[in-house]
Amino acid sequence: MQTSSLSVLLATLSLAGTVHAVANAPAASAPDLDLAITYYSKTLTPDGVTRESRYQETMLRRPGHVWSARVLPANAPQFQHQHQNEEGGHRHGLNHIAMPRHVIDAGKTPRLEFVDAREKAVIAIPATEFDNVNFDGSWDRAFYLLDPRLLKTMTVTARASTTPGARWREREDNGVYQRVLWDEQRQIPLMIESGDKAGTFYRRVDVVARAGAMPAPWKNLHGYAQREFADFLD
Repeated sequence: MQTSSLSVLLATLSLAGTVHAVANAPAASAPDLDLAITYYSKTLTPDGVTRESRYQETMLRRPGHVWSARVLPANAPQFQHQHQNEEGGHRHGLNHIAMPRHVIDAGKTPRLEFVDAREKAVIAIPATEFDNVNFDGSWDRAFYLLDPRLLKTMTVTARASTTPGARWREREDNGVYQRVLWDEQRQIPLMIESGDKAGTFYRRVDVVARAGAMPAPWKNLHGYAQREFADFLD
């Protein structure tokens, strides 16, 4: 992604969240959902190289909790990073991408933790380290997959939707666009598209949403060791 295009997109989203802070977010009674999410991106670099990436995650949304996990192919390479600690043993680095992420609504700043099932440990992440684990600190974006206030800045379009109650919304600024297929009843985007009209980058998020039926995995962490993010720093 070209730096200028990315800057415009981020500035647009930030402005939406600031200027329209008084807009009402969706009702607090958003339904429990089990989600399957596919992320796709395509960028054209200044040296003419096109790069594509695709990955999948699962997500459970419950009142006060969001649990997400990367779907790893069976043939994915194993994470090997480790280093020697002061006692002469080996300590593994924090591969947070491959670990389930648990976000807890805790008021102004949500709590964040990763779960290492292999080591039976829960790793707490302080707010000062959110950037280092790719978390922006927003409960709303974790719960709804976008800031709901952004919807107030978007225009409902005539683009057809096959899902009853889901409508397309769109906004554009300086050639950078964002389109959202928002499901009003389930209060979740079913698709998010963003990019620039010059074709230098394109992002798409596809969401399959089902009524929440999976048991809450954060209730099965009894006996897990409590670890700190600092334990994994070199």
